Amino acid sequence: MDIKHIRNMRKFGLVGKHIDYSFSKSYFNTKFKVLGLPFHYENFDLESITEFPEVIHKISNLGGLNVTIPYKQAIIPYLDELDREALSIGAVNTIKVTDKGMLIGYNTDAYGFKTSLEPLLREHHDKALILGTGGASLAIEFVLNQLAIPYNHVSRTTDIAGNFTYQALTKDIIADHRIIINCTPVGTHPNTNASPSIPYDGITPKHLLYDLIYNPSETAFLKQGKAQYALIQNGEKMLELQAEKAWNIWQ
Repeated sequence: MDIKHIRNMRKFGLVGKHIDYSFSKSYFNTKFKVLGLPFHYENFDLESITEFPEVIHKISNLGGLNVTIPYKQAIIPYLDELDREALSIGAVNTIKVTDKGMLIGYNTDAYGFKTSLEPLLREHHDKALILGTGGASLAIEFVLNQLAIPYNHVSRTTDIAGNFTYQALTKDIIADHRIIINCTPVGTHPNTNASPSIPYDGITPKHLLYDLIYNPSETAFLKQGKAQYALIQNGEKMLELQAEKAWNIWQ
């Protein structure tokens, strides 16, 4: 396909940092091809969110964007409007560009997480640990609140009430939280041997370990949970669900 033809196509894309690994570009370009749509999806890899206005200014025929780490919160001041759910969550992963050029922010992560999580839940999954406090964790908080599942965060600092630090975690704390959700990038490709520093010997067969990472499909975090006979789930299903929700918004 020549550059001139791509330039004139309806465009969509992903805003993030160091996103060569991302699933979105191949997912949507394959989808467009199957549907016979003259659309093109590309990555917009930004070193700083301050580059975002220039990207928007340069792209013609822009229909919508996905947003990933680390810009799900930082992008909000650059938008014209937020959907009610995105406003409640405080993070955006989908942007619709209206015919008048307005940028409207949405969050489809919550939908993807909730829809993929609910079939896995059992009665003993009654308390959660959220690893990480970044933009990705906000949609997870939102869903756990909807499901009335109490939770605590684990972070490197104690600057948020209710946090545990990684250093303070004990086997008993892990045993008491039978849902553990990794919202950090630790363990993603290419650093696949890394895993969040938690006492994995506290994990039991009644635990559910959910990793938002999808590449690799089984992270070191999930492998260690599997070794303790816990139920494990990676982020691929969530990603597909949120992507389809984004596509519905763009249409």
